[in-house]
Amino acid sequence: MRSAQPHRRTHGTVHLGGGRYRFVVWAPGRRLELHLLAPVERWISMTADEWGYHTAHVDGVPPGALYRFRVDGVQERPDPASRFQPQGVHGPSAILDSAFTWTDGGWRGLALHQFVLYEIHVGTFTPEGTLDAAIAHLDGLAQLGVTAVELMPVAQFPGTRNWGYDGVFPYAVQDSYGGPVALKRFVDACHTRGLAVVLDVVYNHLGPEGNPLWGLAHHFTERYRTPWGAAMNFDGAGCDPARWFFIDSALGWIREFHVDGLRLDAVHAIVDVSAYPFLQELAEEVHAAGRDLDRDVVVIAESDRNDPRLIAAPPHGGYGLDGVWNDDFHHALHALLTGERQGYYQDFGALEQMARALDEGYVFAGQYSRFRERRHGASSRGMEPRKFVVFAQNHDQVGNRMLGERLSRLVSFEQLKLAVGIVLLSPNIPLLFMGEEYGETAPFLYFVSHSDAGLVEAVWRGRKEEFAAFRESGEPPDPKADATFRRSQLNRALLALPRHQALRELYRTLIALRRDLAGQGRADTKASSTEIHADEQVLMLRRDGGRALAAFNFSGRPALLTPQPAGGLWRKVLGSADERWHGPGCSAPETFAPDGHTSLVLQPASIVLYRLA
Repeated sequence: MRSAQPHRRTHGTVHLGGGRYRFVVWAPGRRLELHLLAPVERWISMTADEWGYHTAHVDGVPPGALYRFRVDGVQERPDPASRFQPQGVHGPSAILDSAFTWTDGGWRGLALHQFVLYEIHVGTFTPEGTLDAAIAHLDGLAQLGVTAVELMPVAQFPGTRNWGYDGVFPYAVQDSYGGPVALKRFVDACHTRGLAVVLDVVYNHLGPEGNPLWGLAHHFTERYRTPWGAAMNFDGAGCDPARWFFIDSALGWIREFHVDGLRLDAVHAIVDVSAYPFLQELAEEVHAAGRDLDRDVVVIAESDRNDPRLIAAPPHGGYGLDGVWNDDFHHALHALLTGERQGYYQDFGALEQMARALDEGYVFAGQYSRFRERRHGASSRGMEPRKFVVFAQNHDQVGNRMLGERLSRLVSFEQLKLAVGIVLLSPNIPLLFMGEEYGETAPFLYFVSHSDAGLVEAVWRGRKEEFAAFRESGEPPDPKADATFRRSQLNRALLALPRHQALRELYRTLIALRRDLAGQGRADTKASSTEIHADEQVLMLRRDGGRALAAFNFSGRPALLTPQPAGGLWRKVLGSADERWHGPGCSAPETFAPDGHTSLVLQPASIVLYRLA
């Protein structure tokens, strides 16, 4: 639906050439003035149109100039569509010099089935906590086999320490990360190495501190509530410009910053009962921008509703998004590995659920959930496996634990290898959380640096209440303490230790095997299937049209199997218990021919992968 629509404007500042800029703000029913602060202070009246868009054209504005808007002759606030906040969320906005020398002219992006995602929190990925510092580690990710870097939100948030989900400037890049030019350098460096970039964006709410939109226009509604307060107005009176404000932001990441995809945070918190949902409109506009740029651009959702409409095509009643995070896969795997049954894990723990996640996508497809005390989800059977992003760890599942423990602190080394094996050998799109490839042991804790002491106290109180469902004891680490943030930084010194080196090499090997199973990067359209051996707690996964067979032993004891795959001679290509991977030694034979008598012995918590010779 790309026809010309009068409510659509390019928000913020647009360079018209020769030091001339256009300033645009949506504020219906208000009187606005542009206040240029530096290098020379000036006041400029703005003209409003029938949609409530205020516009000013100004000559002689140098890049870097600071400005604010005065509303109704009283209150001054920064630009809601600011591209840069060099003094933080409470400071003035800055004119961004749009000149940048890109070197990715031949880059056309990657299709989703080619993605091996690697999630990064910029602030804790390096000691410096900047985008420029992160560039030094891109070669290592490419060598590992990663094909797409997923950045946790970089939109401007309060202070310098935050997960990014408290952002309040959806167009601006966090100043402490290096700002907008640093993001361009990072994306350009990724593309040079063949890495796509997916950006996590938050369109379900804005943070509680420094929100420049509040009270300005019809961006929010009290008709619905979210965990963070008033909902975004995506379906009520005045919603058209409000929807466009966020779509325009999304298009800016694609066009101006050359980002290859968006991960939409917590879309279950977006309430929209309109016939043409915001999510569908957003996906269509982003895909159209990709076609205009001759690049593959993807839209991936995070949702806890298990709603297949997100990834169904619009002609079939869907929203047309490219993919969705599958929390059920994680929960099924985590419960099997750890034995945890508190909170939402009380619904998981059966091997059949792991098989269902591999075969169908969602585990809960309308069944009763004890945790939710109601039926949950709808069936995703028949959906393409490559529409589901799966993981053993991510920022939520690690960071939303009270002590932020990674899987490396919760399970054995053999179980770590089992976990990554089922993620990377699955037919789905795998996501790795930074540091997991070498068994990082540092926690990923929740941290903030709000300037409002009352708000910090409310955040801490909310964290305590959140853990009531998990019945964890003790106090969570202080989210505002610098030490909490520092403890969450990666400790790459672990890579000097042989066992951590071996784990990283296993990840690299599994990613290479994954490419082979999918036919050298082509979409894996051949069916995969699972088989459960309940007594042994072994799950078998067939890939590549039945020419590959992976067995996963989830038990704490050796398992004896007599598999009967079709074909002749089967050759072992990987055994996680091999001494090469610092295992106890693999008992499975190097080759076997199914004759009804040949048995395979799997070591506890191990994987073995065979291919038809």
